[in-house]
Amino acid sequence: MIYSTVFAIVVGFGMIGQWLVSYMTGKIPELKTEPIRIGFHIAAEMATALILLLSGFLLLLGAAAGQTLFLVAVGMLFYTCIVSPGYFAQQGNWTWLIMFSALIVIGIIGIIFIV
Repeated sequence: MIYSTVFAIVVGFGMIGQWLVSYMTGKIPELKTEPIRIGFHIAAEMATALILLLSGFLLLLGAAAGQTLFLVAVGMLFYTCIVSPGYFAQQGNWTWLIMFSALIVIGIIGIIFIV
């Protein structure tokens, strides 16, 4: 379960960090062009990150609820990993597609360690 715990915590903090860096460097033009859509998107990703972190810390504490919450969090993450790449693919930025694909594979391994 250590693998799943580390995965949840690292990815949760990583998602929050990625959005903070993007915001601070002005790399979210949709805040001006599509504020409602991107607002909902960011909210969904922050919810995913927070549930990942919560599940990771619950797993770290050995709480049984951590396993169930981890499965929910990874499901949320998978949705993000399927929907978000379209934005980058539209721009021809294929590096992000590789990262999202890797997260799905690594997440599946995390599920295997949980169940």
